[in-house]
Amino acid sequence: MASEPTHSDGEESATIEPSDEESALQTARRELHHAAERLDIDPAIVEQLNHPASVHEVTVPIERDDGTVEVYTGYRAHHDSVKGPFKGGLRYHPEVTRDECVGLSMWMTWKCAVMDLPFGGAKGGVAVDPKSLSRAEKERLTRRFTQEIRSVIGPTKDIPAPDMGTDPQTMAWVMDAYSMQEDETIPGVVTGKPPVVGGSEGREQAPGRSVAIVTREAIEYYGRDIEETDVAVQGYGSVGANAARLLDRWGANIVAVSDVTGGIYDPDGIDTGSVPSHDEEPEAVLEQDAPLAVTNDELLELDVDVLIPAAIGNVLTEVNAGDVQADLIVEGANGPTTSTAQELLAERGVTVIPDILANAGGVTVSYFEWLQDINRQSWSLERVHEELETEMLSAWDAVRAEKENGASTWRDAAYAVALSRIAEAHDARGLWP
Repeated sequence: MASEPTHSDGEESATIEPSDEESALQTARRELHHAAERLDIDPAIVEQLNHPASVHEVTVPIERDDGTVEVYTGYRAHHDSVKGPFKGGLRYHPEVTRDECVGLSMWMTWKCAVMDLPFGGAKGGVAVDPKSLSRAEKERLTRRFTQEIRSVIGPTKDIPAPDMGTDPQTMAWVMDAYSMQEDETIPGVVTGKPPVVGGSEGREQAPGRSVAIVTREAIEYYGRDIEETDVAVQGYGSVGANAARLLDRWGANIVAVSDVTGGIYDPDGIDTGSVPSHDEEPEAVLEQDAPLAVTNDELLELDVDVLIPAAIGNVLTEVNAGDVQADLIVEGANGPTTSTAQELLAERGVTVIPDILANAGGVTVSYFEWLQDINRQSWSLERVHEELETEMLSAWDAVRAEKENGASTWRDAAYAVALSRIAEAHDARGLWP
């Protein structure tokens, strides 16, 4: 299976594609009810969380460079805001749909709650192939889409961020379009911006950094020596490359990495700094010297201690779950493991650390960026790294405690932490008559 890293801000740190078994919305609802089964939560609150608070569908007409007019459809789904403003990515992709946005907004709710951030979940985008647009057309699309959803976004309402098909420049256009209509500069309306207009240092590296931190903690938790741990990373984009390089620096033996074209494998270890990431040089992994080349499918089945799927969704399925040799899987991408594969891996005793914990560094540093913007401050990269380390360790401790308290899997533990916090907030606020 091809595994092409995609640019994102880490709030949705990679592609989530619906599996053959269920859509993103069905998966999100299944995880909600599965977590609720072992918790003492008011069924009325679970029923509330089963539905989005609102879904905004808009028409986005733009003039193409040749003078013709094209009309696209855009969405912004708001799931739950009991703990604070909505937060989530904006994606440009041909297969953006209402239900996909709703399902992914639910994922964002869980992710923010696991990290105990004062945000709720949102998701949106435009059904368009961004590769078919010139830079000028993409800017016009972004500005018009911003105007269409302007009434439902804002630094205290809903704060978008980059995702598939969008990037820091896209967020700068959103910020500018919103600010021009509001007649004042409002950097806090989005996160994932270039630092020159209020973005945060360390923002793009954050998802990979959090994956590395969680991997390090899991290795220690299971009594391993990181310097004697072999790691394979599928997807050498911003998430996978940053995770691999940091783990390499901490002493782990990175033996395999890959991009969309395939991967390289060296049991003696790869110098991760010498392998260009997808952002640095697209599709360059196979051009590097290594004893062996592997396909993306073969990488998943290598005899390693830790596997980090950090490219696209649903790469671990019922077809290959029985062939995975790693003892520990840390999900760098969102949704890399289908529900059937999760069950098969659990039966085999393979530990899976879920995406909503492992790659939550993106939304966490988005929170830091939002704090900097609304307070007109600028943090150093060192402070961002220190604050992220603190937040990730706090979340890890909360999920670990739930796992030790009887949760059967780390995914169950993470969802239990998230749902408990959301339910407690709903209970405290009550239901408006």
